Amino acid sequence: MKKTSFALIGVAALAGVTLAGCGSSGSTSSASTNGKVVLTVATVNNSQMVQMEQLTKTVFEKENPNIVVKFDTLPENQLRPKITEDVATNAGQFDLVTIGNYETPIWAKNGWISDLTPMLNSMSASQKKSYQFNDLIKPVMDSLQYNHNTYAIPFYAESSMIMYNKRIFAKDHLTMPLHPTWSQIATLAKEANNPSQGVYGIVLRGASGWGMNLAPIDTVLNTFGGGWFNMHWKPTLTSSADEKAVSFYVNLLKKYGESSAATTGWQTSLSLMAHGKAAMYYDATSEAGVLETPSQSTIAGNVGFAYAPVDVTSNGSHWLWSWALAVVKDSPHPHAAFKFLTWATSLQYLKLAGKTFGWANVPPGTRYSIYQDPQYLKAAPFASITLKSINTATPDAPTNHPVPYTGVQFVEIPQFETLGDEVSQDISSAIAGNTTVKQALATGQQQAAQLVNAQNTKGY
Repeated sequence: MKKTSFALIGVAALAGVTLAGCGSSGSTSSASTNGKVVLTVATVNNSQMVQMEQLTKTVFEKENPNIVVKFDTLPENQLRPKITEDVATNAGQFDLVTIGNYETPIWAKNGWISDLTPMLNSMSASQKKSYQFNDLIKPVMDSLQYNHNTYAIPFYAESSMIMYNKRIFAKDHLTMPLHPTWSQIATLAKEANNPSQGVYGIVLRGASGWGMNLAPIDTVLNTFGGGWFNMHWKPTLTSSADEKAVSFYVNLLKKYGESSAATTGWQTSLSLMAHGKAAMYYDATSEAGVLETPSQSTIAGNVGFAYAPVDVTSNGSHWLWSWALAVVKDSPHPHAAFKFLTWATSLQYLKLAGKTFGWANVPPGTRYSIYQDPQYLKAAPFASITLKSINTATPDAPTNHPVPYTGVQFVEIPQFETLGDEVSQDISSAIAGNTTVKQALATGQQQAAQLVNAQNTKGY
């Protein structure tokens, strides 16, 4: 992972809490009850995690009768601040947390999560053979390291791509290129848009949040030749490339997107797509399994898939993300936590999930071997695009010009959690028509400049 000279802000600012005088609360999530170890896992309420909770009760706890696993399952925007505050203050509420490749190196540097490398190395020969660490997909694992050591292991991973309704495309005599440009996507959205018949040309995230609308917007920003900072850490949000990219995204939603787009997140967009209300959907590759599951999607078997669109460059055109499990540094039961973590991220778990919930719903993007499994490949026509997109993501070179930061759909600095949220709110306001893109980016430029100036750091 590329190093940056940008100073890390203090732990208190990152967590959004005051740490003075805050040590351990004295209460921990892990306890021994009737001789059993109780683990508490904080996780996001995505469908794959809900399925993990079900299999934990029916399989893991039966195989490990001395361990009880409790889940605190929350929406993404609630999960992040809750677990950040907990680990930053040593509150001891959780043993394992679900975090992404944005948080992992930052939290590792802060000493909030455990280095898993010694635990992995201490596994017996038979355990290592069963777990197959080298089967984990390398670009994903690289993003979950700090100082070349592993601090989290992916439960699932994703890139981004275009998903489209083949029935609508056939009815409107449209053809999706395998490698579309954003200009082609706009033309297709215009041709397919039919709101009077309850069909949107495209659905996209419009709701605010650095992990919500900024995820797809940043890929548009990158591929239009824009970015967040130049090599001297001067903000570039008011550049012509940035304004063109964000204007394109906002206008695409306004003209051909879903109603109330400014408050629409991926869950609503996915639901619209799954119920035949949209011709196209640009979002995470991990959502393709839902679209191909008949119990969850009315268009299963009639979905097409294409690579993330590009404009002037393909750099940063598709993101790289993982929801991964990490062991909290102060967990009193790290070995039990590690045992659960390796169970939930094993090849055996993927096969169990496939047999239980349908092969299209296997947590994607984590192991090479699942992309060679005939059962998975038959159920997942999106598999090859997912794997290639993950393998070709460019977090170290997110745009077509040098930048000092790592990350495709985020900037790998702790301050981005706050800055990204603020900028995303202004862009949502532009989608709603309450401000202009130019005004939104000008405000973001000021916020980013204030952030840089507040660091009082040499080297940029």
